[in-house]
Amino acid sequence: MRRLRAAAGSSLFFALAPGVVAGVVPWWLTGWRGGGSPPALQVLGAALLLAGAAVLVHAFARFVMEGIGTPAPVAPTEHLVVGGLYRHVRNPMYLAVEATILGQALLLGRPVLLAYAAVFGPVVYAFVRFYEEPALTRRFGAAYVRYRREVPGWWPRSRPIDTP
Repeated sequence: MRRLRAAAGSSLFFALAPGVVAGVVPWWLTGWRGGGSPPALQVLGAALLLAGAAVLVHAFARFVMEGIGTPAPVAPTEHLVVGGLYRHVRNPMYLAVEATILGQALLLGRPVLLAYAAVFGPVVYAFVRFYEEPALTRRFGAAYVRYRREVPGWWPRSRPIDTP
């Protein structure tokens, strides 16, 4: 039952957070109208968009299955999530959202989405640095400190860490 509640909460948070940031806002900025992007950039954009969406789904599933909770601060996980893609990078969700925004920018050929991505990155970095990392340190203590030391936040490791 705990995982069912975690899945429901994660689904709601998925719609509210990345759904708005990577879906509603880009639609509001562009109306999904393309600006004549060259075919090669459209293909690259579609690949980034699909990869970002796949990473998001994977990351949210890890929070449910491994963490038994949600990514939402109001319903955090019971366990520190360090498996799957989290063995390579600490922030795959934020990187995935950035990839989806950049993918949309290339696919649609809309520079406004590049500007949006340029704002999104520093805002998320500041949120992680000044809220999320201290909160995770308080919640998970030495386990998070060790994880943070071993796994980079923003540039994925080529080899995964060994998980406990």
